[in-house]
Amino acid sequence: MSIPHRLIGSGDHKVLVLHDWFGTSAGWGSFLDYLDGDTFSYAFLDYRGYGDRKDVTGEYTLAEIAGDALALADELGWERFSLLGHSMGGKAVQQVLAQAPRRVRKLVGLAPVPAGPYPLDADGEALFYGAAQDRDRRLAIVDLVTGQRASRVWVDLMVDRSLELSTREAFGGYVQDWVTADLTHRIVGNPVPVKVIVGEHDLALTADVMRGTWLSLYPNAELEEIANSGHYPMHETPVVLATAIETFLRD
Repeated sequence: MSIPHRLIGSGDHKVLVLHDWFGTSAGWGSFLDYLDGDTFSYAFLDYRGYGDRKDVTGEYTLAEIAGDALALADELGWERFSLLGHSMGGKAVQQVLAQAPRRVRKLVGLAPVPAGPYPLDADGEALFYGAAQDRDRRLAIVDLVTGQRASRVWVDLMVDRSLELSTREAFGGYVQDWVTADLTHRIVGNPVPVKVIVGEHDLALTADVMRGTWLSLYPNAELEEIANSGHYPMHETPVVLATAIETFLRD
């Protein structure tokens, strides 16, 4: 069965792209307009319960995402590829790496969740685990990770799209897995070239968090902090983001 996806570009360097908890394969804003389609081919996958696969049910785990991503790569005839993952997708691409390390050329984590469990206190658990059913909690999360500086119009749009384009079952299932899963022992020391990108105004997945997690696990990892951006540089600073990603992938 064909896996729905969005394909941009026809270049020789193949890139699988995994979206965040709130997003979809289409939720990358004007960033998509600035990609080099002559050099790269980007395949954007929707998770089960999201976007074009909203009606597809599943277990809603990182392992399931990785299995679907690898199945899509096989369908496209991509034996080797790079990976780009945003936020929750940043943990999912590490699951792909763990399952198929020889197939991965390079890895880009964009405001990425680390490989280990994501610690939450009681208030954090109420906020994140309650977001599947509560619009106000979703709004508070988007506001937090963008540094409480984005316009209410934009935050409302992000939240409303997440409610429209994902099922509550999928949204609630994935957070249970990405918060608790521990992939550390499966990826520590992997020599794959890694680029970690964060926004300076992200109040959750900060540069310091990346230094203590991603950069401590991958020996060939580098970190870039994008100015004037929070958790969503594909919307906040799209040209800068496209340039940073493709400069790394070309080198």
